[in-house]
Amino acid sequence: MNADHPSGSNPARARVPARLLVLATAVALFAGCATTHTLKVDSIAKPNAENAISYQIKNKNPLVADDSLRYQEAAGMVKTALSGKGMFEAPPNVKADMVVDLDYGIGPPQMRRETVSEPVYITLPGQVRTERVQVGTDSQGRPIYQTITVQDPPTTEFAGFREYQVTVTVYEKYLKLSAKENKEQTEGRPQTEIWNVDVTSEGESRDVRKTLPVLVAASIDYIGKDTQGQKSIRIKDTHSDIAFVKKGM
Repeated sequence: MNADHPSGSNPARARVPARLLVLATAVALFAGCATTHTLKVDSIAKPNAENAISYQIKNKNPLVADDSLRYQEAAGMVKTALSGKGMFEAPPNVKADMVVDLDYGIGPPQMRRETVSEPVYITLPGQVRTERVQVGTDSQGRPIYQTITVQDPPTTEFAGFREYQVTVTVYEKYLKLSAKENKEQTEGRPQTEIWNVDVTSEGESRDVRKTLPVLVAASIDYIGKDTQGQKSIRIKDTHSDIAFVKKGM
């Protein structure tokens, strides 16, 4: 028996947990660096909204063509989100339970005053003190000392925070989903709405394409539900729902 390793142990196997620990630490650090998005969600739903499960999707954005890659990408994400709620797109020549209107885009620029806080540091001069140092020797070879004044290096210390206001330009990116009963419209009366979801995200970026997966992912939990008014939610880039809508069906 090898005295260095107890019976049944394997040195190679013993090293595995260390590698797993390094991997887990890396994952944790990556997750800690993920961007957190703050969004606003407002949704309503009629009773028994969950009974409507088949749909036909319709483009409600007049600025985006139905056959454009931009719209197809957005529609694909929404279809994936709806599949996560147990819904499916009705096959051709089959009447769907509902028509889901899809609208997304970016609002006009808006000016905002924001308060910025930043740390303040001050430099303090080093302490002044005296030291007794040897400056030479006498004729007998004995050391000669002299007292001199020296100053320690300066130090930097945290002194608190200072706040100031800046003006920034922000844009509201939005996603609107509205599901209506797929019935013949009575003259003068709109189709009955089953549910709708309105998700918005405000920020300095104008990149709707980059923000869209976040908006769609945030809508999943509120499709067919009533938020009883607008609510604020937070979602990280690493959230599984974002990966879900990006992957597609």
